[in-house]
Amino acid sequence: MKFLYFTLVFMTGGWLLACGDDLNRTPFECSLAPGNTDPDYVSVVGCRSDYDAVAAPPLVAAIPGASSVKTIIDQNDADRLYFQNSRRYPIHWNFASTHCSGNGLPIVPTLSQFNQTEYYSPDRRFLLGALNYYEGPGVWAYEIAPYDTASAAMILKAFRAIRKNLWVGADLRFHPTSDTVAREAENLPREVPVITTDELFAGIDYQPLNLGTSMGQLRFFSEQDLTSGTKYLSFRDIAVLQTVPNDLSVCSGTITAEFQTPLAHINVLAQNRGTPNMGLRGAFDHPDLRALEDKWVELTVGSGEWTIREVTLEEADAWWDTHRPPEVTIPAMDLSVTDIREIEDVLDIPGLPLGEALAAAIPAFGGKASHYGAFPHITSFPIPYPKAVVVPIYFYRQFLEQNGFDTRIEAMLVDPDFRNDPAVREAMLQSLRDDMRAAPVDPAFEAALLETMARVFPGRRLKFRSSTNAEDLGGFTGAGLYESFVADPADPAKPYVDAARKVWSSVWRFRAFEEREYRSISHLEVGMAILINWSYPAEDANGVAITANIFDTQGIEPGYYINAQLGDFSVVLPAAGVQSDQFVYHYDMPGQPIVFLAHSTLVPPGETVISRAQTEQLGQALAAIHAFFAPVYGPNTPDHFYAMDVEWKYNTEPGETESRLVIKQARPYPGRGQ
Repeated sequence: MKFLYFTLVFMTGGWLLACGDDLNRTPFECSLAPGNTDPDYVSVVGCRSDYDAVAAPPLVAAIPGASSVKTIIDQNDADRLYFQNSRRYPIHWNFASTHCSGNGLPIVPTLSQFNQTEYYSPDRRFLLGALNYYEGPGVWAYEIAPYDTASAAMILKAFRAIRKNLWVGADLRFHPTSDTVAREAENLPREVPVITTDELFAGIDYQPLNLGTSMGQLRFFSEQDLTSGTKYLSFRDIAVLQTVPNDLSVCSGTITAEFQTPLAHINVLAQNRGTPNMGLRGAFDHPDLRALEDKWVELTVGSGEWTIREVTLEEADAWWDTHRPPEVTIPAMDLSVTDIREIEDVLDIPGLPLGEALAAAIPAFGGKASHYGAFPHITSFPIPYPKAVVVPIYFYRQFLEQNGFDTRIEAMLVDPDFRNDPAVREAMLQSLRDDMRAAPVDPAFEAALLETMARVFPGRRLKFRSSTNAEDLGGFTGAGLYESFVADPADPAKPYVDAARKVWSSVWRFRAFEEREYRSISHLEVGMAILINWSYPAEDANGVAITANIFDTQGIEPGYYINAQLGDFSVVLPAAGVQSDQFVYHYDMPGQPIVFLAHSTLVPPGETVISRAQTEQLGQALAAIHAFFAPVYGPNTPDHFYAMDVEWKYNTEPGETESRLVIKQARPYPGRGQ
């Protein structure tokens, strides 16, 4: 027997009397005949094989482990429902222009007109959405695009139609894909169960970060193993890590027992190296992994699943011989620049195109400082560019030669014990760094440094930041390899010269050495410049942004991927259990919707790290940076992922009440794992 139920729903402008079908209906049967596995569409999803016949991986895969079927309800054709074959028709317009245009129906317009009307107009013809299945939590969810302005009445109508024609309709949930959609979902009646992104993530065990396949020896490392210096990681290891480490030497693959942010150093390095990287809850005690401990294995990180299998040493050796990482060629040091430069004088943009200006500057000032030197030339920047000074590479080489470190390094590099024993290598590198931090600097350099600091930054607490000719290059970032240090004229324990020596010595960190060795970078050809700018001891918020949607492989949902954290708590090197705001900001779309993927654990529930107005200002800065560097590193297409990796913060200066946006760094992003 069929029953009707009635619900009073408050909608904008009054109350709506809604009715729906009781879910206790006759069991469904498959709508497709056996062997029919590739129809253009189905009208009823009567069983799992019906769903699989029209499902595809989602074009925008922010939540891992999902499959997706695009849905269309044609309100001009008696609300006819289509579950479209989303492999053959990956976007709604593909299907609608083929099956819902002409033959007595209105003609479907061009793609741009279709998108403008069908996602934003209150008088739209189609109700567009997707039926997704999330494998990890086992959730069936109806979703609309994050920028879709559909009313609660439209969502309710589509949800009911899909639920009625889905064999697991009783289990269907509505998943708001942005803050804008979530606000509208508050107007839905109780018959529509809502599931949040946080709830979906809580049910997911597997997090694919950098896709790929690698072979190596499977080894387990606790946090203490990585920090005690008693257990060393090899580039032929696939590491199972108990936590997400702040520091990790090069290896052939990584599995962390905690989930990572996609902008964590460990993942940026994996992308830079082209090595598979994944999160797996409980990985450190996973029986399948422990059974393969210390054995040679093949690890594959896929978009929806991971696999691991044992291989022989001979297989691993053969694989490695054909998969050695390509050699990175770095620009030769330019030692002709012998003066400390203010940031406006680093790039010769008035005389050269941007690409040529960067190529000319990096050999003398390093990658970080050279890209920073573009800020004074971005005319569309919505904020004042941050003042900075650069110590060129020349002074690093001068320091090495005057103290005999250059000959010491040459001898160290050919020492067989240094080469063959990681413990010896670490000890010798540590000794070198200690001696560099205690060695004298050239008196003329020290005088010039003190004069420049007093003139440009009188009495200011400063950050001395690494900038080598072997980092922030297109295709090689060197993220996190080198170190930065604070210098404060008011603190006798933090003099300017000490900060300079510490930055220079960080060229010889164990992890930096291992990374260069892995990529066949000549250690003797690396030079260190120093980028000096303000230090911000009382940050209101900080974060990292990518000037593209890293989850969008087709360019259909452009946006900026942003991590934001309270104060100066790191987003790329978080403490255990600390999570940042992680969201996609659809800056170029009407209404500029925001899709939150995770929320900071340091702010109260329901609050965000930065305000909507601050997000808009950050978006303006990201747009200006993206456009400025696009002639060199762009464009962003399905075949070429272009984005800039931008570090930012909001800071309130002493005596001021307004928190101001500061852009710390911009460098080419190494790209997604494919």
